[in-house]
Amino acid sequence: MQTLISYGSMVGRTGIMYLTVLVLMRIMGKREVGQLSLFDFVVAIMIAETAAIPLSEVSVPLSHGIVPIMSLVGLQMVLAFTALKWQAARRLIDGTPSIIIEEGRLLEKEMKRLRYNMDDLMGQLREQSIFNLETVEYAMLETNGKLSVILKSDRRPVKPQDLGIAPPYEGLPIPLVYDGKVQKENLALAAKDLAWLEKTLARDHQCEIARVLFAAYDPATGALCVFKKGELKKTPPGRNQS
Repeated sequence: MQTLISYGSMVGRTGIMYLTVLVLMRIMGKREVGQLSLFDFVVAIMIAETAAIPLSEVSVPLSHGIVPIMSLVGLQMVLAFTALKWQAARRLIDGTPSIIIEEGRLLEKEMKRLRYNMDDLMGQLREQSIFNLETVEYAMLETNGKLSVILKSDRRPVKPQDLGIAPPYEGLPIPLVYDGKVQKENLALAAKDLAWLEKTLARDHQCEIARVLFAAYDPATGALCVFKKGELKKTPPGRNQS
């Protein structure tokens, strides 16, 4: 009986710490791990280490983990606000981007200063489907470690504006059905109603809402893109006729 109580206590403590860290990390902001600055990364590691203490040591009160975590989050928010308002503080906290390639030339001294080698450079270029170093005009190492690249003008993909073409506005597709469930807010956003959705599905896709895995409305064309349950390919989109 005592063992069950002990396990129950551990599960409860784990749940409390999990929810606490989850809420506080959400308060810190919506940034992916790959987009964290060095300061954010250090704070995340310290939060993880601090949260583990009351979980591994049952004798340690939860407050000994929650209070330091809240303090770290508060410090991070204060410094983030400071960096937002003052450029000098932003440079000190987040650092500044570094140019690795300038006008097609490798800046060897800068790479040595950053302890950034050719394997790192070529690996990050390959991640962007760039395999020939000679095609790069500029490459900049961002503060989060990602590499931003500008290709030479004769190696960049052709854009409509290069050909003097002005494509029509496409808009953003609006999901209307997820796994047979109508997204009523999105349906109102698309200025459509349930009757229109049912009619369009029956007329253009020969199915009911319950058979739809995913459906999205294209405001530019009036088309409804539909993926039916159990099908490998989407059904041809029908153009809005009403």
